[in-house]
Amino acid sequence: MKKSDTTCFKISDIGICPHCKSNQIIKNGFTKNRKQQFYCKSCKTRSIDFYSNNAYCKYINSSIIRLTKEGVGIRSTARILNISPTTVLRRIILIAKAIKSPSISMGKIYEVDEMRSFISNKSRPIWIVYALQRKTKKVVSFAIGKRTLRTLGTVINTLQLSKPKRIYTDGLRHYKSLTEKTIHCVKRYGTNQIERNNLTLRNNLKRLNRKTICYSKSYSVLLCVLKIYFWG
Repeated sequence: MKKSDTTCFKISDIGICPHCKSNQIIKNGFTKNRKQQFYCKSCKTRSIDFYSNNAYCKYINSSIIRLTKEGVGIRSTARILNISPTTVLRRIILIAKAIKSPSISMGKIYEVDEMRSFISNKSRPIWIVYALQRKTKKVVSFAIGKRTLRTLGTVINTLQLSKPKRIYTDGLRHYKSLTEKTIHCVKRYGTNQIERNNLTLRNNLKRLNRKTICYSKSYSVLLCVLKIYFWG
């Protein structure tokens, strides 16, 4: 549905249902704030003559996804879409919950790396660990947490279930105990693609920039933003 379909015209003016475009609509009383309500006999949905808040529009979610991928902050997104920052946060969480992790193909080659960021302030560092499929350059798994075996193991164990041909990592000692020796590889230029992708991430998402006043205030929001960026 286009924005003009719901904001430029009133149902009372055009007599068309905004959901199914049928003209089989009738008046159906008033809302609590005295706005005329309509009922569609075709799709059996109710709608009101006009909305005060733009967040009801169906295009809002797709706009939030697009702006999030462009690295636009929460408050900037709210200003662009003319909705409240609280609504943007709620929508980001709901959108991320609906996104499913991609299926991992069997017998592929992956690169794994970790990227340092922080939450609330720089005294609270956090690590983003993720895996990149070498051929398609798509992120297939990621985890957020401290730089521990538990966080790294979340990604490595997911990859090993797909019986990969090779997993390339840097020289961090944690990977040696987590990855099977037959598929684990540490060599020069082995993680070139994922290191370049780290730079792309920092350029595209302001909250991941090294020298910036933008940052994530909570773990859940950072997790949702990354999920939308990688798979949305």
